[in-house]
Amino acid sequence: MNNLSENTSYPSTPSFKDQLSKYHYADCSKSTQDKSPAPNPRPSKRTRTATDSLAMPSALSSPRPKKKKRKPSKYADPSKYAHLSPLTDILEPNLICVFVGTNPGVQTATAGHAYAHPSNHFWKLLHSSGLTDRRLKPEEDGTLPALYCMGNTNIVERPSKDAAELSKEEMAAGTANLDAKFLKYKPEAVCIVGKGIWEAIWRYRYGRNQKKNEFRYGWQDEKDNMGKSRDGEVEEDAEGNVWRGAKVFVTTSTSGLAASLKPAEKEAIWSPFGEWVQKRRVERGFGPEEVGVEEDS
Repeated sequence: MNNLSENTSYPSTPSFKDQLSKYHYADCSKSTQDKSPAPNPRPSKRTRTATDSLAMPSALSSPRPKKKKRKPSKYADPSKYAHLSPLTDILEPNLICVFVGTNPGVQTATAGHAYAHPSNHFWKLLHSSGLTDRRLKPEEDGTLPALYCMGNTNIVERPSKDAAELSKEEMAAGTANLDAKFLKYKPEAVCIVGKGIWEAIWRYRYGRNQKKNEFRYGWQDEKDNMGKSRDGEVEEDAEGNVWRGAKVFVTTSTSGLAASLKPAEKEAIWSPFGEWVQKRRVERGFGPEEVGVEEDS
């Protein structure tokens, strides 16, 4: 016969899961006063209080403020920026290279000089890649041909806040204009300053979007040369050499908003073009001319 009373109870052995639960962050918010005392509690050196278990650093208890998302731009009619003037192309016959930007931003158009926004890295990258021997100021853009045998233009002439305010039709028409300019001035190479510009040129030429595996930075294939005559006529440059269009080098955007690549990665993409231009200057025997810099009033 069992001599133990049916009302007699024994403390249950806590499971391994129960033992681990006391280390969970969520348990810190529960007061130890809410727990039922275990049978035969062991004496402790220090009694935990509800204040101890509830105390948390304020940085953990308060959520971080959300950053404001930049509102995406959409197409803007040219009349919105009709008060701003387009930039003047910096072009001469037989340059070693011509840079192709998207279009003038508001601050650039206001200043009247290429890549004038302080956050734009164009002039910095020209210097770090060896295209210029010092970092030029935007107001020195007109000295590019005489000092470095380089020029500058854009695929779209009209100013806007950013490229999203332009239409695909404008980019297509701009590509045709670029080909006409390069056929006239016959530079050795053109440097496309931004992936989006090259994608727009590709779309105009091939009637479709460029596939991911078709894009690459750096030199493009000879079939992609710009400005070559479409009627098959043989063209010659200023020195009487056969000109088969301007070779194309695609590099990164220099906009401060283009943060998909780190500065070191951008420099690595720009550097080969800088080395090539330096080599061509030596081979041509090109020397800088003395020029005066236009001062803004």
